[in-house]
Amino acid sequence: MPELRLPLNSMSFKNQPPPLIFQHLFKIADHQADIPWQPFHTGVDIHWLYRDGDYGPAAAVIRFQPGSSVPLHEHRGHEHILVLSGSQTDDNGLLSAGSLMVHQPDTRHSVSSEEGCFVLAIYERRAQFLDAPKGLSNE
Repeated sequence: MPELRLPLNSMSFKNQPPPLIFQHLFKIADHQADIPWQPFHTGVDIHWLYRDGDYGPAAAVIRFQPGSSVPLHEHRGHEHILVLSGSQTDDNGLLSAGSLMVHQPDTRHSVSSEEGCFVLAIYERRAQFLDAPKGLSNE
């Protein structure tokens, strides 16, 4: 069977934005001083890789200091959490470095990290914090 090939001039790649490439994510702890962190919750900082408004898709690197936590929140879409270093605990148990957890829409949990950790969080739709202090209404 012959291979299907479209002529290059029939595709418009010129107007596409370039992909976002993040190298060496598992070594992020070695470069945390180079990242422009924003306060997220007490002892937890965030750096947005991209985000679409307050409730759209987003991705971020999140840094938990030892003993810190993120309060109860509800997912409005899938949330993917990849632990890059350290460990964190939620209602489903302990996740250590290299672990991936996918939370389903309409699920709730809170997160803590006894030892501290760095995670990559990818949101289909950002979560809604329950009983959130002003200014921290969503992830």
